[in-house]
Amino acid sequence: MTSPQLPPNAYTNAPQQHPNLILGSLQLLFWFVFRPQAFHNHLKRIDHSLEINFLNINRLRWKNSALYKLFLQTFLILPFLNYFIVSLVLAVLGTPLGNFPLSAFLGLLFVTAFGSVFGAGMGIGQSFGIAFTQGLIFGISFDVGFSVAFGVGFSLNFDIASVLALSLPFGLGLGVTSAYSSYFVELDKKKENQEVSTTMPTNVRRLKSLPLLIIVFSALILFLIIVRLFFINPQFRNAFPTIILGLTINLYLPILLYPFLTVWNALLYYLDKPTIANKRTLSLLRYHSAFWDEWQRIPLIGLDKHLLEVMKHKQVEGRAAMDYLNSSPQRWAAQAVQIELDARSLQDCADVEAIREAHRILIIDELENELSSSFILKIFSRISEDVDAALNQASAYNQRLALRAFADKLNLQLENFARSSDKYTVRFYPIIKSWREIATNYADELAKITELRQEIDSPYIIGVPLTREQEIFTGRDDIGLRIEQLLRDRRRPPLLLYGQRRMGKTSLLNNIGKLLPNNIIPIFVDLQGAPSSASDHAGFLYNLARDMEKSAKKQGLTLPSLTREVLKSDPFTYFDEWLDKVEQALEENTALLALDEFEVLDNAIAKGRFDEQDVLGMLRHLIQHRPRFKVLLAGSHTIEEYQRWASYLINVQVVHISYLKEAEARQLIERPVKDFTLRYESDAVERVLQLTRCHPFLVQLLCAEIIVLKNEQDPSIRRLATLADVEAAIPEALQSGGFFFADIQNNQVDATGQAILRFIAAQGEEGIVSRQTLLQQFPDADITFNLLLQRELIEEVDDGYGFQVELIRRWFI
Repeated sequence: MTSPQLPPNAYTNAPQQHPNLILGSLQLLFWFVFRPQAFHNHLKRIDHSLEINFLNINRLRWKNSALYKLFLQTFLILPFLNYFIVSLVLAVLGTPLGNFPLSAFLGLLFVTAFGSVFGAGMGIGQSFGIAFTQGLIFGISFDVGFSVAFGVGFSLNFDIASVLALSLPFGLGLGVTSAYSSYFVELDKKKENQEVSTTMPTNVRRLKSLPLLIIVFSALILFLIIVRLFFINPQFRNAFPTIILGLTINLYLPILLYPFLTVWNALLYYLDKPTIANKRTLSLLRYHSAFWDEWQRIPLIGLDKHLLEVMKHKQVEGRAAMDYLNSSPQRWAAQAVQIELDARSLQDCADVEAIREAHRILIIDELENELSSSFILKIFSRISEDVDAALNQASAYNQRLALRAFADKLNLQLENFARSSDKYTVRFYPIIKSWREIATNYADELAKITELRQEIDSPYIIGVPLTREQEIFTGRDDIGLRIEQLLRDRRRPPLLLYGQRRMGKTSLLNNIGKLLPNNIIPIFVDLQGAPSSASDHAGFLYNLARDMEKSAKKQGLTLPSLTREVLKSDPFTYFDEWLDKVEQALEENTALLALDEFEVLDNAIAKGRFDEQDVLGMLRHLIQHRPRFKVLLAGSHTIEEYQRWASYLINVQVVHISYLKEAEARQLIERPVKDFTLRYESDAVERVLQLTRCHPFLVQLLCAEIIVLKNEQDPSIRRLATLADVEAAIPEALQSGGFFFADIQNNQVDATGQAILRFIAAQGEEGIVSRQTLLQQFPDADITFNLLLQRELIEEVDDGYGFQVELIRRWFI
């Protein structure tokens, strides 16, 4: 069943005008009073120039028949209707008309002439308001002696001289303004086309300010006339309160109309509710005052309920209504409905697959004013992303591990929700509780399925750093001890954790709290993320502080917050004051500020986004003058390769992270986690060690592929890895780890280095090429040899060179 098409004038700020002259004129008046956006859009539809305050007559396209129709309705039909309404009201009240017809006739002529002049100089929108709207209000309230005509928002009982005195200066000023604006527009065009000199003559510059002087002079004359009338004319003085009421009508009229609008809207909902489910007909929502009274800013009772009912049964119409309300004073209703729709869609998530997709459909950007709801929806969006990331894990074991960590987070959220009485928190509490049960049940199902199939769970994490929650993190006790010793050095030197990519630097930083005493609190910041992506110093320091807060919270320490607004005027001063508060929060503890990927920040400095002296000077000052802070940089380059850092961070102590110890690598192979079900033959373990040289990433890569291979075998031989299994897994490891090997080839060595590596690789496993042979093949390559040694790709063996890692050699062969 198809939905009916929306009428052209429903849920739009640009409705079509009725073709009848009288009805169209009244519609124009209605738009001006209640729907100013519709009025302005109507003017723009006729001619865009009509919307310009001091429009240029030459811009108007006078062949446009709609333009003549507009002038006819604005300056003849509506003033005549004004005269007719006032006459009718006076007759009903039994007031003698006296000389009213004559004064009204003169007023009608004045309005026509006045509106024409104003329309030429000031714009139709402004002249219409001046020429008619207030006249309808005050023409009714004044007695017979007052004319319907008025000039600037009120009716005046002037003699002809007074009328001319009022209209002439404004008409002259605006007319001159229009003519001069036309002249200077043409002058600017010629200047752009270089048809005239770019230097404007002094007399022309003075001439350009003449219209402004005329308008100021005219405004002064108008003010004097009003003051004179107020003191010498009792009728004007008595009418003055009415004038003020008319000028402020948009302030109090919405309040006066609110009870009547509430009754009207409730009646619409009552009549609409029984038939709203019929998709073949439109609802009555389009007649709701929210869609024709733009001045009403008081929330209209029941609008959200009516809109929600329409959204449930007529989504096309409901979405059109939502789009309209989002740019209106009643946008609260659209936001409330969108929140309820989101809540219902989240509530309908019956399994983990639905939960993982939820963040793709949530609408959060439009809810800036609803801070509580926006925050809650962001929580659900992050939860959905976490579930998606968990289900993207390659093995059922890692999926279960991630889902259990996710369930723990949900328990914390449930505790926070239970302590809040906010209406949105109460609404979303059952949903987050349901999600936790779904995730927990799915993790239990994964465990049952794995056990039933006798599959081997793969605990290995490929390509992403290990977190504190992952049991697989192994060893590095010697590095932890070295870092602890340097942190106790009274000289407080900065530290550099240096090692090749995928050696486990970030994994170590994520888990370093396990290796250090409890009074040292690691605060981890990834400079590859938001800090180095900021566009200015305030953004850099704000993101740095925010990441420090997040990391400290994981360690059980709550740091004071730092807002972006505070940093705008003097970022480094306010950041330094924030560090004072952080030191107070640390009490007797020491903070280890670990800045990972410092090379990314160096690139941002090199591009000019940040000032070298400000940023690096701040780090040096922190190291030298804040004993509660220790700074540890991490990267795959030495400080000597970045001279600007070496000049600021003096006496840097390097902590080298390289291959695992053999015992640590054996544990990673045979007992990566508790209750690991795969067993290895001794020669299979030795082969893994030979192929990887205890490289942490390559050990995990090869062992993960061995598990994939074993899960494809018969259950009778599945849980014992042999030497043949290791050899069979090598091609798959080279393919699945292609991003690691390609990074070496494309980003860590140049063309000469690649040629050298291929030449050595061709010599076979454990092949050695003498230095003399290499220099004959690659003369003047001493610098490249040193770089390959520094990158730990090759090593010196006797008087030659060979690959350090067999798997890397096989990639280059």
